[in-house]
Amino acid sequence: MFEAINENLFAFILFVASIISGCAWVYDLIVEKPKRQKNFEELKGKGEISKKEKRALLEPKGVIGQVGSVFFVLILVFLFRSFLYEPFRIPSGSMMPTLLPGDFIAVNKHSFGIRNPLTNNVLIETSRPQRGDIIVFKYPEDKSIDFIKRVVGLPGDTIIYQDKHLYIKKFDAPKGSEPELISTRMIESLEEEMMGFAETFDVYEESFGPGESHQIRVNPNAPVLSQYFYVQKNELVGKWVVPADSYFAMGDNRDNSKDSRFWGFVPFENIVGKTSTIWLSFDFDHGAKSSIPSWVPSAVRFDRIGSIK
Repeated sequence: MFEAINENLFAFILFVASIISGCAWVYDLIVEKPKRQKNFEELKGKGEISKKEKRALLEPKGVIGQVGSVFFVLILVFLFRSFLYEPFRIPSGSMMPTLLPGDFIAVNKHSFGIRNPLTNNVLIETSRPQRGDIIVFKYPEDKSIDFIKRVVGLPGDTIIYQDKHLYIKKFDAPKGSEPELISTRMIESLEEEMMGFAETFDVYEESFGPGESHQIRVNPNAPVLSQYFYVQKNELVGKWVVPADSYFAMGDNRDNSKDSRFWGFVPFENIVGKTSTIWLSFDFDHGAKSSIPSWVPSAVRFDRIGSIK
């Protein structure tokens, strides 16, 4: 129980707050409201009462009345973020260039099923993730942390990451076939300053099949770090076979992403939802000499608001 609370803390807080405010609203409705109505009728019989006085006489009073007055707001927020959409903020650059730090995204909570908001257990399954989907999920090594990555491998897929190239043998490939190199097309090379040093990044368009494409970026000078890869039993380093009901997820910023290559697979039960849109985006770049605190936005990136590939 305590583990579930820790993993879904904000949902539990909203749930408890909704229950408390709901109880206060019911108490006010049954006990206090009739008293206020009676007082109003008595005063009304003694003379004319203005609208302002009427409102003051009939509106909820005290702590219980005030707590009960926010019940419908709390329950609507709880239901909306539990079953429809939940907002998330992108904290790091692991999904660049698709998602940037400061992007605020909406996650579709019913894309892959209706889930218990307090435990994340699937109540009604609607669909399954596909290659290329960007998903938010509970980090398998610490479920209190939410991660966002792109689905690369489905259950039964064989994944190979070698020399910064991605190979996949799909679960439904003919027996005896070999993993295929995932199609990429170079778009541009960018130079960015990081920690006082100039770094070069190559941007590619990657596609897992017809009708699906997205951008990734690779630092040609960064090491592969295969010595830190998650090693699956009976498999070579850099090769993974995705288990049933699990997924292989990677960041689009391939050389700056802690993903399935390093910690393994994403169980279906850990998935929170599928990203659908960027609803707000802040830039926090103030420059080295700026006196403005780093947490204060420097600009709104209106051009980034919209759907996500």
